[in-house]
Amino acid sequence: MSLAVTLSRAQEGIAAPQVMVEVHLSGGLPSTNIVGLPEAAVREARDRVRVAIQNTAFEYPNRRVTVNLAPAELPKDGGRFDLSIALGILAASGQVPREKLDDCEFLGELALTGSLRSISGVLPALLRARARGRRVVVPRENAAEAALVPDVDVRVAETLAEVCGWLRGAHELSMPVGIPSDGGAHDGPDLADVRGQQQARRALEISAVGGHHLLLMGPPGTGKTMLAERLPGILPPLSESEALETCAVLSVSGQTTDLVRWRRRPFRAPHHTASAVALVGGGSYPRPGEISLAHNGVLFLDELPEFSRHVLEVLREPMESGHIVISRAARQSTFPAQFQLVAAMNPCPCGYAGDPRCQCTPDQIQRYRSRISGPLLDRIDLCVQVPPVPLAELGTPRNARDEDSATVRARVLGARRQSLMRAGRPNAEISTRELERDCALGAPERRWFESALERLGLSARAYHRVLRVARTIADLDGGAALLEREHLAEALQYRRF
Repeated sequence: MSLAVTLSRAQEGIAAPQVMVEVHLSGGLPSTNIVGLPEAAVREARDRVRVAIQNTAFEYPNRRVTVNLAPAELPKDGGRFDLSIALGILAASGQVPREKLDDCEFLGELALTGSLRSISGVLPALLRARARGRRVVVPRENAAEAALVPDVDVRVAETLAEVCGWLRGAHELSMPVGIPSDGGAHDGPDLADVRGQQQARRALEISAVGGHHLLLMGPPGTGKTMLAERLPGILPPLSESEALETCAVLSVSGQTTDLVRWRRRPFRAPHHTASAVALVGGGSYPRPGEISLAHNGVLFLDELPEFSRHVLEVLREPMESGHIVISRAARQSTFPAQFQLVAAMNPCPCGYAGDPRCQCTPDQIQRYRSRISGPLLDRIDLCVQVPPVPLAELGTPRNARDEDSATVRARVLGARRQSLMRAGRPNAEISTRELERDCALGAPERRWFESALERLGLSARAYHRVLRVARTIADLDGGAALLEREHLAEALQYRRF
């Protein structure tokens, strides 16, 4: 029977749906047809595969070749199916054994010489193959990335001839060798570089413990960007599953993963001229944007009011849901976006509101601040003023209050452990029901808290967010079972935008 089936995987968001490559040889005029909703790059595979097979000293069948990529309704693009198509043709023509193809998946683009080129989206494909218990063959250029996934039988090859020799039993394909990781150890900017700014340091620590969104507001040159850049250094390292999910987004986007620092939390800082598509993702063939590249890490938006209002508004849904769904006419893709937003802004157009140097009128200040909508501000848990630091303090040696990142990180890990033991997730993600259980208030505290909320005019969303911040403050201060008035008061002061 001139029929062979090989397995591969498509790329759809960070998913990797299985694709069955069915190859049939029949009589008639010699031709090659690829069906199954192939895009242009897949249709062109017939020429790449034909020349690669001939240059590898195999015979391309002089028959009618039909290649079906199933399921037919799934769009297929890229050169990732080249290797699977070539092996299907060789198996259907009896040049490699069919039975060796059953439990193996093949990924890779073919050069005309028969060598294998790297592809994007290897990590999602390996994670899905691991769940099915299958072996996977990938190009050698993807070997280091493939080594990140444990408990999966991965083989790497440089040419089509190597893969065919392995299927025939002539030799073994090598397995990928991983690069030693730093285990998430942080050697980036240290919090010890920041002088003063004790309130901002405190807010940064609360944000790190609970996973809360943070807004830093102050004049130019007061250290807002310095503080934001040091947040990843006090966050706990990524777990293996979180790190693999984060690297999978990078793999799908076509970016290179730092294989030494892959366990570190990402820090993304797009320029304020970025478009909405650059921020949340999109395109005819949806690709992840900055919010997905910051998944499990920090998204820093400097000069927040300078971003287009339309661009900022697209953040509202992902900040709540932790993912982004990109819909296009031909396809729909879902990308994770569980990021921690840190934003920085000046208090007015000139940056010196409240200072004699400020020449801005109240109307100008109001228009400047109104560039950030109320619904977006309502989703930010902490707002802290970052005032200028006296020049005399900048030149002094570091004192005990200017703690380094390692000291603060140890405290963050202890407090975060408290919240994880209690709720199983950071405080910023706990549900309303869990809030009522974990943030029980005494009658006097509740009356005081409700009165304060009415004075500030806060929404129901803000009410829950203040409770989450208060719960984080309690965890940071020793893990009190019940919230006290001082926890609520500190949480409320961070709602003054």
